[in-house]
Amino acid sequence: MCFPSSKKVYNYVSVIPPGGFAVRTFGEIKNIAVGTEFPSRAALAASGIHKPTQAGISGSTTAGADSIVVSGGYEDDEDYGDYIIYGGQVTADPNTKRQIADAELDRGNLALVVSYNKGLPVRVTRGLGSTKQRTYRYDGLYQVERWWADRGKSGYRIYCFALRKIDDKPILTPAGELPLPFNQEPERVKSYTTRIVRDTLVSERVKKKHDYTCQACSTRIERLGGAYAEAAHIKPLGRPHNGPDKANNILCLCPNCRVLFDSWAFTIEDDGKLLGAVKGILNEIETHKINRDYLAYHRRLYNEANL
Repeated sequence: MCFPSSKKVYNYVSVIPPGGFAVRTFGEIKNIAVGTEFPSRAALAASGIHKPTQAGISGSTTAGADSIVVSGGYEDDEDYGDYIIYGGQVTADPNTKRQIADAELDRGNLALVVSYNKGLPVRVTRGLGSTKQRTYRYDGLYQVERWWADRGKSGYRIYCFALRKIDDKPILTPAGELPLPFNQEPERVKSYTTRIVRDTLVSERVKKKHDYTCQACSTRIERLGGAYAEAAHIKPLGRPHNGPDKANNILCLCPNCRVLFDSWAFTIEDDGKLLGAVKGILNEIETHKINRDYLAYHRRLYNEANL
């Protein structure tokens, strides 16, 4: 996914019908600086940063999610500062915060998927301190880098959202003060925006082997400057998947099939049969073999997303 320039000011407004005009702002709120702290959810809501006083996701299933609150209280959340794996909206026991039912792809979860599809920025606020003396700090703009369905620590289905910081304002907070109850990164003192480094030569070799022809639908796109195709990692790169940037984990796909594959709309059986939105057989060649373990990993997440 391409990310906007870090120097750009993100300020999008959506008008949501019906019933007049309900305005939802995506991006920065005027006069609210990154690092601003609020003494309560009510004060946070009054600022416009995150309007719901209880829900962790502010959004619409048609317009997208404009903000989330990460409080470190849910067992499947992982917070690395500039990179968050957010466990989405679940039904949880109010006392233990443990999930008690399968999550559904609706409400806040669907709103975050819409933000992923549209490439919209999401404001992130962190809850700091104990539940009795909690404050809330606005930590800037993030973007949904990918999403998937999985089984959480309680055994129920969850929808996970990987969000990466995209503004140019670092979180100047010691890692020990961030809500990191389920992971350890003691060597990191300050959090800055980072990027996954991809081996573009490997991806380019895979595309050349297939003559820039989609392995799923056989489309070959011709354009000025040469043919175009995209490299799709079967087992995604980065946390928590940690797929390798190797040829046996890469498919050569057209843009349409790439989006469908990354969004769990289709997957691939070990025998090459395509399941889901794209039908047919995966086109394979002797000089480019796919690791079936990575296909099995993708199928598992596809099945979770399409239950």
